[in-house]
Amino acid sequence: MSAERSQKLKKVLEAVPAGYLVDAAWLTSHGFAYETFRDYVKRGWLERLARGVFRRPVPTAARTGTIDWKTCLLSVQHIMGYGVHVGGMTALDLHGYRHYLPLGGNPPVWLYGQDIPNWLTKLPLNAPLVTRSTSLFSDPEVGLSKDDTSAEDTLPWEWQLSMSSPERAVLEALDELPDQESFHNLDMVFQSLTTLRPRLLTALLESCKTIKVRRLFFVFADRHNYAWRKRLDPQAFDLGSGDRALVKGGRIHPRYRIMVPEEFVTTEGAGDGA
Repeated sequence: MSAERSQKLKKVLEAVPAGYLVDAAWLTSHGFAYETFRDYVKRGWLERLARGVFRRPVPTAARTGTIDWKTCLLSVQHIMGYGVHVGGMTALDLHGYRHYLPLGGNPPVWLYGQDIPNWLTKLPLNAPLVTRSTSLFSDPEVGLSKDDTSAEDTLPWEWQLSMSSPERAVLEALDELPDQESFHNLDMVFQSLTTLRPRLLTALLESCKTIKVRRLFFVFADRHNYAWRKRLDPQAFDLGSGDRALVKGGRIHPRYRIMVPEEFVTTEGAGDGA
């Protein structure tokens, strides 16, 4: 490798902090041939993690058999520029609305995007990844946090994960009922959702393409009946028609006509008088 090319690679990799990741697509977009990656690994400039995925080496004492999922996703978002975000229960947890932690390991990380790289779920992360598209909403950007900082102009500890707002995250979590999430866990989360923003909720509910999610949202909203609930009129949203089956052995909610566990049928002081 020529000295000029070595200097170019060194300059490019200086934008990648130690321990952070890049993939073959990122390297080739910066002018480096795929067939030379093996040489970069041999020289110690990169560490191969999986086919087409590399990490800037870290001190030997800091190496472990697993990769921190936050470091991985910050690399994906801020360095490689993939359009992915953390959502659902993971975003609710990061916003401080904690739910139960499963025994024996970290809870799954819920990741949403239209261009999630195929290699992401193959890495030895310290938490399992569950991936979803952004098809729940007609506007895929509504309710997402905005972070306009550049990886080239900021330090890694200043980078922020792109994630769903609490308003969007709770709808993403409701979409997973009953197979991937439980009514009990969502109910525990709703106990803390006292300060949701009605204007953003309105935009999200209008953008939401799933009648099931809209109906379930109002089932929980009526059950907890916070101040923001009074500023939402269920009749302003398309809730469809007819009964919807959801759980076995449940009961049809008398107002929202969706089958839920029996304890969710009786609500007190439900909301808007509509």
